[in-house]
Amino acid sequence: MTGYNLKEILKHFNIDVEIESYGNGHINDTYIADCEPKYILQKINQNVFKQPELVMDNIMAITQHLQKKITAAGGNPSRETLYFLPTTDGKPYYQTNETDYFRVYRFVENAVSYEQVENPEQFYEAAKAFGKFQRMLSDFPIDQLHETIPKFHDTRDRFAQLKAAIEKDPLGRAEGVRDVIDFALAREADTRIIMDAMEEGTVPWRVTHNDTKLNNVLLDEETGKGVCVIDLDTVMPGSMLFDYGDALRFGANTAAEDEKDLDKITIDLELFEAFTKGFLEEFDNITEKEIELLPFSAKLLTYECGIRFLTDYLLGDTYFKCHYEGHNLVRAKSQLKLVAEIEENLPKMTEIVKKYVK
Repeated sequence: MTGYNLKEILKHFNIDVEIESYGNGHINDTYIADCEPKYILQKINQNVFKQPELVMDNIMAITQHLQKKITAAGGNPSRETLYFLPTTDGKPYYQTNETDYFRVYRFVENAVSYEQVENPEQFYEAAKAFGKFQRMLSDFPIDQLHETIPKFHDTRDRFAQLKAAIEKDPLGRAEGVRDVIDFALAREADTRIIMDAMEEGTVPWRVTHNDTKLNNVLLDEETGKGVCVIDLDTVMPGSMLFDYGDALRFGANTAAEDEKDLDKITIDLELFEAFTKGFLEEFDNITEKEIELLPFSAKLLTYECGIRFLTDYLLGDTYFKCHYEGHNLVRAKSQLKLVAEIEENLPKMTEIVKKYVK
């Protein structure tokens, strides 16, 4: 609970109804206002998002851009992207005297999100939604966006943090996981490939979502088609390879992100193909270098996640929430096992990408 009178908070958005807790998100506190139309109220988590004003600046800029594109295409802008309600004084958020931030957006009716991929068709539809998101924002001027979480997907920086954690080793954990550390350190050269290409200009900077898990796409309850990409808090300048690779890291893994039995973990090539097909059907404004790096991006984003878990384990589990002793180490081993599996399958993944490049 927030400790606030949420009904009074809603009045600042010109809504006067009862409200109740909603959803199972891990970052922001979320509530639903049961009126017509329904609205979602959220308290922005300032432990994660240190500058909520900049987060909302980004969100408002891209949703307004998307609304214009959707309208021009004959779509429904109040359903196909998030619509944020202004406060009574015209702001996209309400700031309390205690400097907490609340926002309200329209609830998308007759749509549902899923925590896990259930079949290739579902993943294909999610991919189409993410690809369409990229396409509609491909002409958005990225210099208008704030970098709200600096170096979020700069794997070079993540690697430097890992090396510093190994050297510091405050809890003496490094020696017991030397095989995991050695696997991670052996792939240092990979950490530079995408960021170097971005700095050289062969991989363009684009608007990126940066959290392309399946549950951040709403699918129509009846048709199963992608409706709307949600959870826009991490929208920043970046590479489309980040979004593509991270979606596959999560969605095409044959096991859970923290699976203890490493034999269960590999890359599901049927799901990889379904996602690639859907994504590239919608997003065709792609450079040769991006095409070349699509399969590699699945490996790199998985590796990045793995070394983040490993770094946190070495430093005493201070960032990721753990549910048992050694949870971060289990996560790290799981992700790095997936890296090894992707490495073995890169030739097949490359051939799949070639099938769908226009």
